[in-house]
Amino acid sequence: MQASAFAPGNLSGIFRIVRAERPERMHALGMGFTVAQGIIASVEEGASSEISFNGEIFDFATVRHVVEALCPLRSIRVRLESPLPLSGGFGLSGASALATAFALDHALDLGKTAGELAMIAHVAEVRNLTGLGDVCGQLHGGCLIKLVPGDPLAARALPVPEQDVFYRYFSPIHTEDILSDPGRVARINAAADATLTAISHLAEREVDDFARYVAVARQFSDESGLLHHVGVRRTIEEVESAGGAASMIMLGNAVFATMAFEGASKTRLSRTPAKVIAP
Repeated sequence: MQASAFAPGNLSGIFRIVRAERPERMHALGMGFTVAQGIIASVEEGASSEISFNGEIFDFATVRHVVEALCPLRSIRVRLESPLPLSGGFGLSGASALATAFALDHALDLGKTAGELAMIAHVAEVRNLTGLGDVCGQLHGGCLIKLVPGDPLAARALPVPEQDVFYRYFSPIHTEDILSDPGRVARINAAADATLTAISHLAEREVDDFARYVAVARQFSDESGLLHHVGVRRTIEEVESAGGAASMIMLGNAVFATMAFEGASKTRLSRTPAKVIAP
């Protein structure tokens, strides 16, 4: 019993919190995109259960939840590998959960649909407080807008081609501090409503210029009150002065941009969704 699967990293530019009592209906609306790099999850049955990330063993609760949901009576070893950093704004918790679900389904011939596996991964994220919207993007792949409250896996593809994207991570933001403040949540959601409407209008006109969507995300970062970090703001302004578009990665003190800038790393916007890797 052995299999591997891939799930892409996901960067968010806009988010709106949708609260619900049931984890299957709690999620985030927004705009984001998947990248070429992500997580490869390899699973096999062993004498004892174990999860590792790039060779380091640790208790990854979100992934453990997926394993227990799909094969509660088996001891499973999960090996996660990625060139991207955990807690760097790439949605790797969601990618790890989704890739593990795909790999287990293939290895054990469970016969689950992609949507069923994605919902298991999404619920694992919600229950373990590691994410609200990444799994949806990783299931579909590409640059997406999510506009359907109560349906965590519904997304609309934006007509943006694959292309290089540049990013820099400065420091984390304590998500719970923000989400536990009703006033801040109200401001975030109001900003999201306005900017998602603007992006919907661009999509309806079939605008394929990624920079136009990034500019709207930049508007959200300002109007939401989340753009505080001096380095993030300075970098965005430098990119804009050079003729590019840039915004803040949600939710962290980090930047993504359409052009290279000082201290940036390069990735690539990719339409490749989560998938089983052939042996």
